[in-house]
Amino acid sequence: MARAATTADAFNAVAEPRRRQILDLLAGGELPVNDLVARLGMTQPQVSKHLRVLREVGAVQVREDGRRRLYRLDGLALKPIHDWVRSYERSWSERFEQMDIVLDELKEKEQGDDGDGK
Repeated sequence: MARAATTADAFNAVAEPRRRQILDLLAGGELPVNDLVARLGMTQPQVSKHLRVLREVGAVQVREDGRRRLYRLDGLALKPIHDWVRSYERSWSERFEQMDIVLDELKEKEQGDDGDGK
């Protein structure tokens, strides 16, 4: 039985740590594949395979520059991930606010204990 594709969308494509490393590098600007190979310590075929997956989901674009192919990040393809994470932002904010209240209470208690000589 053939293995099902696991990289059909941005979520699955970025689930692989090496692809996230590639995206991190490309966030700094365009790079040729040989620079990616050198910075990642991977073989050229491995990097090319990951770039192909990232191109297929639209997270990476490529342009020809003479004999070189320059890769760049296309953040628009990552928007579904951003939107999904953003849906949790309210919950995180509420929890951080609750934690701030607890920390303030602990700080006040600690200052009170220090002030009475105990």
